Order: sequence, then structure tokens, then C-alpha cells
Amino acid sequence: MSRIQASEFEAKSQKFLHWFKSLPGATFHDHLDIRDLRFQEAGRGIIAVSDIPEDTTLFTIPRTAIINTVTSQLSSLAPSVFAESQQLGEEDGSESDGEPGAQVPDQWLSLILVMIYEYLNSTASPWKPYLDVLPDSFETPMFWSSDELSQLQASSIVDKIGKEQADEMFRSKIVPVVTKYESVFYPDGNPKLTDDSLIALAHRMGSTIMAYAFDLENEEDMAVSDEDDGWVEDKEAQVMMGMVPMADILNADAEFNAHVNHGENDLTVTSLRPIKAGEEVLNYYGPHPNSDLLRRYGYVTPKHSRYDVVELPWESTLSAVKETLAIDDNTWGKAISRIDPEETEDTFVLERETGTTDSNGLLTNPAPPPEIPSDMEEQLQLILKAISKANPGLQLDKVKRKAVGQTVASRVFEAKLAQYPTTLEEDRALLSDPRIGRRQKMALFVRIGEKALLREALDLIRVHHDENGISVEEGGPPRKKTRVHG
Repeated sequence: MSRIQASEFEAKSQKFLHWFKSLPGATFHDHLDIRDLRFQEAGRGIIAVSDIPEDTTLFTIPRTAIINTVTSQLSSLAPSVFAESQQLGEEDGSESDGEPGAQVPDQWLSLILVMIYEYLNSTASPWKPYLDVLPDSFETPMFWSSDELSQLQASSIVDKIGKEQADEMFRSKIVPVVTKYESVFYPDGNPKLTDDSLIALAHRMGSTIMAYAFDLENEEDMAVSDEDDGWVEDKEAQVMMGMVPMADILNADAEFNAHVNHGENDLTVTSLRPIKAGEEVLNYYGPHPNSDLLRRYGYVTPKHSRYDVVELPWESTLSAVKETLAIDDNTWGKAISRIDPEETEDTFVLERETGTTDSNGLLTNPAPPPEIPSDMEEQLQLILKAISKANPGLQLDKVKRKAVGQTVASRVFEAKLAQYPTTLEEDRALLSDPRIGRRQKMALFVRIGEKALLREALDLIRVHHDENGISVEEGGPPRKKTRVHG
């Protein structure tokens, strides 16, 4: 990083901070400063320059400073844009997780349009100092090459990126609106973007929103608790998405020291525990696995490894059942015909029961090894019952069913591990290689976490087998019963 680049970065930060402090109703604690954290791949961050006590208001953001469909001038210059955007999202009104590749809610597309408008009119935008500190590039897989994506190997994150779907959505829904209202989006003869450039801008703004936007809540509708389960928010209270200046500069971590409170007229960020001089102020994004952190925000972190997950298809479970019990095709066909596809899940999620942080934002308990997913066990029992009805000779007692279930799960986990071209040990060795790039390192982090989770699950099954005095091999087909004459 050159000295000029660093000085320009700092100049933009200070200009943004000056702008923020000048907002009516905004506050920013004297013991805080915005710092350049690019050396630790964290962009900007907010650092305590002196000790800050617990329960201190760190800064206040007036709701009028938030970029959304209410505050942007676009809503008055072209009110029909938002009326039309009601038809841009899902017709059935169902929700999505707010990613560019998914079916999107109306508010998502509306906010993308607002951000495009503010960007194209940035010199006149009241948020220009804020827009200037937002990133213009992202490390999320949406922007990776095919070779970089291949580094994720068998992770299910690859199927959730949806770049082609996003391209089509922006081309069919965003481009026509901007084209129809050219005088609004390109005032004073400003140069127009080509369709491809506009789609690229929509990707950028969509990724900005996914990484930084907040779900804005009304104070009276909130349900936030700091009791046994830590911070729990009522997601049904979400009413609008918005870009929140200063709050989105907060980096996040599994252990955090600040919390965003949604008031009627403003948002306040408060310290949950004492923050010492030199410490970064950290927010909480939720118990996301590293695959989700990478997909949504473009980073990974060791502390979120406890939340890693592996998705397992029902088809792999069925294959393992058939193999374990050595079922012939005729019996298998009869058994499968007894299962209603509407009553079964297509995918199971292997994860740890990690719990949540305490009221101070700290993780106090180690993450336990993952158990077999409960819905996987339930559907296993469903198929085993169907098999016994199709062939009474394959009836299993309770102990045998347990052994079969554990053997099936072992085979499913092993089959998933086999889909990764490299081993856990090879990946861990490669992670320490200083020659690998950032994206390859993040991909390694994701797949290491998933392989470690599968290994833990397999180890736990072996422990259960040892405790019960049952070997994995005993999960095979039952022996014929022998009648004993007395």
C-alpha cells in the first residue's frame, strides 16, 4: 500500500467522520476514532482511543441520515418507481435471505434502485461523503472466477451464489426502470451507462446492501432479550432495509462488545462491556457459518468456525440405507412408494448445538461435537418402517434400528467427505503456505471447517458405538431369527 493510497483513504475517513458529526441529532463519542484496518483485511474500523465503560452510548445515528426509500430524493422525483418496484420482487410476497441470486422482496430491489440513483448523482447526493467510504469491490464469491470458485470444492456455498440468476434479474427488472426514468437517474445530460455497466453497478449495490444494510425496526415493535439466550431479535418486526452511516463501519465478530439499538427517531450503538483503549468496537452479525460470512460479507474468521455447517441431501441417506441393509430393488421400490415426498426434507444440516453469546457478547462454552441431525434421524425411522412393511423379514428391533441409523449416518458423512478432492490434513498444511492468495485462503477456511465438522460427527458416532458395545458393522442386514424350543 503506497503512502498516497493510505493518505487518500484516511482523508475520506475523516471527511466522512466530519460529515457524520455535522448531522442533526448525530453523536460520536470523543474516545472513538475511525482507523485504517486494511493491514488485517478489515477495511475501516472503529477503535477506542481511551478506555470506555460498559453501557456507554458510542454513537447515535438519526433515522433521517439513513439511506432508504423514504429519505432518498428519488422517492419524490419518481414516486412511481417504487410503485412499479412492488411488481419487481416475488408475487406471492414470500421472503428471501436478501442475496442478489435469490428471489427478492420488493424492499431489496427498491433499495438497489435508491443506491444506484444516489451513486449516479453522487456529487449532488447528501450522502456523498458516506458513499465515498463504501467499498467499490468485494471479496464475496459473486465476484470470483471459476478457478477461484473451484477452491470451495464440495461446499454447498457454490450452489447459493446465483450470479447468472442475478444477472437475469437485474437485466429484466432493474435496467428497464432506469431506462424508463433516464432523466431522473441521469440528470443534466450525465453520461448513460450501458446495460452491462448498469448490471455491474446493480451487482455492486446489491452486494453493498447485503454486506452493510440494516433491517430497520420500530422501537415499539422490537422484541430484544438479553436473558438466557443472549441477544434475540424478533425478525417479524423488520419493516424496512436501509444503509446506516457509521453503524455499518463496525466490523463484526462472534464475540462482540457493542449492540445497535433501534429507537423511534434514531439508532444508538452502546457498549455491552468495558472497551479498553486500542480495542476495536465490534458488532454482531449472528451465528453464521464461515460459508455464509464469505457469501454475504466477503470474509471468514476463526471464531465463527464453531457455527460451520454441512448440508447433506436426503438422496445420500437413502443410498446409504439401501447399501447398509443390502435391500433388493423390488423391496426398495415398494418401500420408497410408501414415502410421501411432501412429508420429507430434501436436505439435512449437520451443525453443532453451540448456543449463543451471553448478555455481554461473550462465548462462555466450548462448541460440542455435532450430533446426527434430528430430522435426518426421523426420516431414517420413516424409511426403515417402510422397509419393514415392504418386507417383514427386515424388521429391526430398537437396538438394531439405532445401529443401522448410526451406520447410515457414518456412510453419509464419509460420502460427503469423499466429495472433497483434498483431505483435511492437506488443507491445513496448505493454509500455512504464505504464497496462497486471500480468496484461496478463505476458500480453504470454509472447506477446512466443513471437513472438521464431518470428522467430529464421525468420531462421535464411534464413541456412541463403543459406549453401546455395538460396532458400526453391526448396522448391516439383520440375521434371520431362530426359534428356540424349550
